[in-house]
Amino acid sequence: MDQAANNDQAMTRDSLYGTAAESTYAGITSFSRRRYSRDLRGVDVVVSGVPFDTATSNRPGARFGPRAIRAASVQQAWARHWPWAFDPFDHLAVIDYGDCAFDSGTPQSVPESIEAHANRILEAGCAMLTLGGDHFISYPLLKAHARRHGPLALIHFDAHSDTWPDEDGKRIDHGTMFWHAAREGLVDPTHSVQIGLRTTNDDSQGFAILDARQVHRLGTEAVIEAIRQRVGDRPVYLTFDIDCLDPAFAPGTGTPVCGGLSTVQALEILGGLRGINLVGMDLVEVAPAYDHADITALAGATLAMEMLCLYAARHKLTDTSRGL
Repeated sequence: MDQAANNDQAMTRDSLYGTAAESTYAGITSFSRRRYSRDLRGVDVVVSGVPFDTATSNRPGARFGPRAIRAASVQQAWARHWPWAFDPFDHLAVIDYGDCAFDSGTPQSVPESIEAHANRILEAGCAMLTLGGDHFISYPLLKAHARRHGPLALIHFDAHSDTWPDEDGKRIDHGTMFWHAAREGLVDPTHSVQIGLRTTNDDSQGFAILDARQVHRLGTEAVIEAIRQRVGDRPVYLTFDIDCLDPAFAPGTGTPVCGGLSTVQALEILGGLRGINLVGMDLVEVAPAYDHADITALAGATLAMEMLCLYAARHKLTDTSRGL
């Protein structure tokens, strides 16, 4: 094998398809060695970052999440994502679009910038895998996705409901997005589900809730079935706040809460959702300053790859087997 030909594939790869080995400790750290590009022609999925974290209510630092997730992703970029029986990059043309641009000095303009970024990509016919950033970014992303797909079923993994009220509608806060999304008709709570919650909010806003204790007691198979029944075949937006995982598995986040899911539980649930009509996805709240040995960033990168496999299984393949 010509090693030079496979070096820095983020810049040098000829095709948007396929997986090739490259040193995991060197090179340009695009997501899973995908080509860096702003050319949306022929692209199925755009990976992009939104390095925004001024909506956080506790520890900041998720602005560095997209970079950390990309760096961690190269550890798994040398071969097919396990345990799926296919390589999503054999079926999906995926690029790393880089990061959304916004002016952090004018915070009220940031939501509009994120929405415009998403509109530009979605209007080109591409799907999006977005790396955060704090969880507020899901709100403008949902606006763009609902404009294209109509009201969405939401699958939301989190320690927090993020449905606390914002009566005057002016807050840029990572705890209010889904209160707004439900009230504005961006998502349909009657076909949406929140998984892993373990903080107090007495008003569910109509969302089904499978809290962390239920996940631990019921087991992943029952949780998978409950989610599938809830969303049916409706267009699904999947959002994963890394603090859904217990701090033992994801210390690098701004609002950690004890008692959460393990990484393997989250991966098993995601993998069990193969066949859902996934149309958009994000992975948020990785804050590497609080991480240890990159385990949070690696969990984020692995979960993001699982989402890409889910997307490919629905939109590119008739055989959706996950293997093993």
